[in-house]
Amino acid sequence: MSAQGALRGIGGATVALFAALAFTPLSNGLYDVLVPPATPPEPAAAIVVLGSRVDDGVLSDSSLRRALGGVVLFRQGLAPLLVMLGAGSRGKPSEADVRVRLAQDLGVPATALLADPRGRTTRDEARMCWEDLAPRGMRRILLVTGSEHMPRAAALFRRAGFEVVEAPIMELSSTVSQPQARLALSRVLLRELLARAYNRVAGFL
Repeated sequence: MSAQGALRGIGGATVALFAALAFTPLSNGLYDVLVPPATPPEPAAAIVVLGSRVDDGVLSDSSLRRALGGVVLFRQGLAPLLVMLGAGSRGKPSEADVRVRLAQDLGVPATALLADPRGRTTRDEARMCWEDLAPRGMRRILLVTGSEHMPRAAALFRRAGFEVVEAPIMELSSTVSQPQARLALSRVLLRELLARAYNRVAGFL
């Protein structure tokens, strides 16, 4: 096969994959394979809310969902400590600090809150949380993050030494049917697949 023919083949395959992801339930099925079903949360020593993103002191949609999910678990009495994670830009409030203020506004006592803005990757967050919680004897945690992120995050936190109770937050719907929404779902799943592969190759999982 000539180089030109090979390029045409690659181009055709790319178009076919794009069409399948946008116009068929392929991405919906991939989500169901990659994201395990949620189970009811159980009591733990601490609730740990993983970071997402903050822009000029404003939480992203996923960050807000995770933070509120952590507050709900705390209000249900499932743990006595709520740990908010999330870094920030220099000179601006960190995601962790913004979340702590939100939690206080929602009635969580300051004595039950811990902010740690040091972690910039999930692996960093697992390591920093171990430094924060292990000396307190807090090894069983309720882990709060997006559903698609949970398998990798839970594995990294277990690798750090924690007993993890998964408390996933639904950030994306697996039932979307519009082409644009299916493509957005596919992008998130592809990014997560690449992150899992990288962590395995690097020996982190």
